[in-house]
Amino acid sequence: MSTMSTAGRTTHHMLQLSAVGQHYGDHHVLHDLTLTVPAGQLLCVVGPSGCGKSTLLRTIAGLLPTREGTIEIAGTPVTGVPDRLAVVFQDYGRSLLPWLTVRDNVALPLRRQGLGRAERRAEADRILERVGLSGTARRHPWQLSGGMQQRVAIARALVCRPTLLLMDEPFGSLDAQTREDLEDLLLEVHHTDDTTIVFVTHDIDESVYVGDRVVALSSAPAARIVLDLPVDLPGTRDQIATRGLPEFVALRARVGRAVRGQTT
Repeated sequence: MSTMSTAGRTTHHMLQLSAVGQHYGDHHVLHDLTLTVPAGQLLCVVGPSGCGKSTLLRTIAGLLPTREGTIEIAGTPVTGVPDRLAVVFQDYGRSLLPWLTVRDNVALPLRRQGLGRAERRAEADRILERVGLSGTARRHPWQLSGGMQQRVAIARALVCRPTLLLMDEPFGSLDAQTREDLEDLLLEVHHTDDTTIVFVTHDIDESVYVGDRVVALSSAPAARIVLDLPVDLPGTRDQIATRGLPEFVALRARVGRAVRGQTT
């Protein structure tokens, strides 16, 4: 069981997209995306395969230049990779450095903050304990299961205390039980840290379970926002009880129809 709450969160905007478009040459991927994400919100983005969800996340992160419109994070235009932003990718195996220990992988972002080695190690150990990996600090990523490797990737994202966390289908390649465990870990982190999170997923059930809000994109080419849906579910989420609620079923159906291009 995992707890999430919007009570007491600040109301200023963490992320603002204004008429954002993206294209590769003559191939248009995103068109006229306008979206405001308040600080402390967990926003899920869903859409058909290949519609541009990952492209949107990379554009927000400053990894791709914005072709049309503007993106602001905490009121500052995105012109490169912003400070205090972290990204968790689906392919954890390629994002972790196999020659470094788990502790050193997690501590890597702290080098930019000028912390000494002892401080970096202490912070890494703190966050590893938080994500349930306190006994793995001296091991290497290739010695861990897929689910544990993704926990390492999440720990590395959290160690620098980001104000905005971007997650690109981070649980898509994991087995069902591990996926549910990490969904609940995400909710716990979100509740405790009040971090603003943009979470891309192809799983409709997952978007409704973890999200404060779900945005659905239309199919390619030139994806648009076709649904912007608040998730009004009890603050305490449970993998069995929550998914059995009539409200959950109704929300899932609305998101599913939007993803499939149905208007009713």
